[in-house]
Amino acid sequence: MSEALIDLWQNLSPLSQDILWLAMLLLPAVATGLIVTWGFRPGALAGALLWRFRWTNLTFIALIAISIGIGVGLIAQERGLRKGTARAAEKFDLIVAAPGSEITMMFAAVYLQPSDVPLLDGDIYTEIATHADVDLAAPIAFGDSYLSSPVVGTTPQFVTHLAGELDEGRMFTASGEAVAGSRVELQIGETFEPAHGVGDSAEEEAHAGHAVKIVGRMPPTGSPWDRAILVPVESVWEVHGLTNGHSPEHKTRIGPPFDADYFPGTPAILVHANELWANYALRSEFTRDDTMAFFPGAVLAQLHSLMGDIRQIMSVMAVLTQVLVTAGVLTGLIALARLFARRLALLRALGAPGRFVFAVVWSYAATLIVLGAAAGLGAGWIAVDVISSIVTSRTDILVTATLDWPEFHLIAGFVSLTVLLALLPAFMAMSRNIITDLRA
Repeated sequence: MSEALIDLWQNLSPLSQDILWLAMLLLPAVATGLIVTWGFRPGALAGALLWRFRWTNLTFIALIAISIGIGVGLIAQERGLRKGTARAAEKFDLIVAAPGSEITMMFAAVYLQPSDVPLLDGDIYTEIATHADVDLAAPIAFGDSYLSSPVVGTTPQFVTHLAGELDEGRMFTASGEAVAGSRVELQIGETFEPAHGVGDSAEEEAHAGHAVKIVGRMPPTGSPWDRAILVPVESVWEVHGLTNGHSPEHKTRIGPPFDADYFPGTPAILVHANELWANYALRSEFTRDDTMAFFPGAVLAQLHSLMGDIRQIMSVMAVLTQVLVTAGVLTGLIALARLFARRLALLRALGAPGRFVFAVVWSYAATLIVLGAAAGLGAGWIAVDVISSIVTSRTDILVTATLDWPEFHLIAGFVSLTVLLALLPAFMAMSRNIITDLRA
């Protein structure tokens, strides 16, 4: 029987599974409500209590809403960041660099985080670029900047591979020209002088006199490259007083082929193979003593696996936080129940059964919880948008997080758990001494 149920469950579509899981999570709350209110109509009196103490009730609802909103917002944000980082790395099939940390090199070459890494020489580049299975071998030379924008040396082929057709202008065709990312403030036709280094340690005057002109602009990529300024790799070498990768008779050439004898070195090489299967062969071939080849997507998957563990911890913490907030609210309700204890005692003195009082107080508390959860859902939508914009501006990775089924399931589980906890103040209100409350 159990195997049949498992097979039935697995044959359902993901949407059907999510809907059924939501229904199962809400079932305890619905069942509790039906049992507690069976044979009674406590809605009118519970509504009167909600209106009578409306400002206090709004405070309780706001506390629950804020707790839920922040919790589900952070969890949805983690998923959005995971998708954003994966989208930013999808154009980087294979990276070849000097042996070292794959994570450090991935952050440097893919996400343009400043890092001091060794260089690959011209012989290694030529070996990769002339490999039969390699369709594109683009050097990625970083280390300079302009204001908050990294200046990266590469080839026209890399720009096309990364962003496709330009939104404005044309591709750089000479040293001293550049293509700007979509979020770079410089306009086409403007010039700048790159600084040596990135951030506060950048040397503004190190490359004085080496003006670079913006001649084109890439479309948005949703990655840190939107803030980058891409120049010919020859320009990066020349501005540092090095040879430009070409022999004297071809010194004005931009892009491949490069001459190994005049190739100053590059921190990383983006490799794109003719066939998908060839990437794995290339990774094996160039993972050796003098080179390190890795898939940024595989490294990112390892980080995402760690983030998955963090997400589970965040989910548990979010639930615990919400339960603690609700426990505080229920404690407040117990205190608030004393304010209308005399009214409830009067009802019981007039013949109302204790179960009716129980139903009224539980309905009152459950309504606050459900309204708080609904408001929390709205707060979560707002929190996701706000946090997404902050993360995007801080990381330059386009994050478009939205609430999805996991967050709905979390809220449903929270509602069921807390309405069960609401049985406690209802029981305490039902158990109060009628005579004592009438004399109060």
